[in-house]
Amino acid sequence: MQSSQTLQRLEKWLLRKVGKAIAGYHMIEAGDTLLVCVSGGKDSHTLLHLLRLLQHKSPVSFNLIAMNLDQKQPGFPAEVLPDYFQKIGVDYRIVEADTYSIVQEKILPGKTACSLCSRLRRGIIYRTAKEVGANKIALGHHRDDLVHTLFLNLLFGGRLKAMPPKLRTDDGAHIVIRPLACCAEEDIARYARGMNFPIVPCGLCGSQDNLQRQKIRVMMQEWDRRFPGRTESVFTALQNVVPSHLADNALFDFQRLRQTGAGGDETTDDDTLCDAPELPQTSVPAFPLPVCVEKP
Repeated sequence: MQSSQTLQRLEKWLLRKVGKAIAGYHMIEAGDTLLVCVSGGKDSHTLLHLLRLLQHKSPVSFNLIAMNLDQKQPGFPAEVLPDYFQKIGVDYRIVEADTYSIVQEKILPGKTACSLCSRLRRGIIYRTAKEVGANKIALGHHRDDLVHTLFLNLLFGGRLKAMPPKLRTDDGAHIVIRPLACCAEEDIARYARGMNFPIVPCGLCGSQDNLQRQKIRVMMQEWDRRFPGRTESVFTALQNVVPSHLADNALFDFQRLRQTGAGGDETTDDDTLCDAPELPQTSVPAFPLPVCVEKP
């Protein structure tokens, strides 16, 4: 168990990161109703708790409704989250849907269940958001999830695509936000342990050894061990895209690219492919939160 002082510093650090994401991507506006999806894992518990703190600190007024989807997995402790929600006094909805049986029926032995399970969950979450009048859906994905998704798409899907901090649903009815987008998983895990949240383990997704995402996780852990700061560097790169130095004709008009006719010193052109990288120092408008200048 961490000391209360260390936990407070960590909480301020996470609040600062969440505030940066909310302000930078304009995630929350006055009058919003957020459906906060709580699976019972460390990430969603941390998300709910930090959003409740912001709700009391911020001059921007917004509402929260916690939601848990009971997928009827064998051994799922159905009473844990309702008891916790009642204890902390948050408005909540428990949605029961036997997606577990559907996944087990449709997925062949040895195959991963993530894709089908995700689609089923997504449909239920969107429907629930409409029923409770929530215009935004808050998910607990963090910085490492965004980076891992980039490599999943890059190495296995042939796409330069990650997990956005904010997106509009296909039907245009809701905005999905990820307020933990700037938070490192390691910090979230430390905070969840210090807060002693009632963690509910997932016996379906997390137990599959053949997940490509798990392979990416191991790869990034090894990369960060050998070269500290690589995950943070990749996340920074996601915020500093240069379309003219990729190869997507739909993203940059290579066909109509012509020389300007202005000659000059060839060593001062814009093609810095072989130059040492210089990461830009960007500033994001501050969300009105306590500021922690040092990482605990």
